[in-house]
Amino acid sequence: MTHELYRVIRLLERERIHYRLDRHRDDSIMVTATLVGERIEIDVFEDGHIEYSRFRGSEDVEDDVALLEALFREEGKE
Repeated sequence: MTHELYRVIRLLERERIHYRLDRHRDDSIMVTATLVGERIEIDVFEDGHIEYSRFRGSEDVEDDVALLEALFREEGKE
């Protein structure tokens, strides 16, 4: 039996979807998949279960550096 992590990776590779692997928790690997207008963070846990979050956006290109700085400052307050 193959682990779910490998099943997810094979699926992404078959569909030619860009992804990366990260480790933020002791019990899971995060697979971040990038689609047009969407990012999916997939946590594959040691026991094989999967949880994921979807982030959708417009992908508009911004050039207002002051707004970018304000976003970062606001994030730092939380």
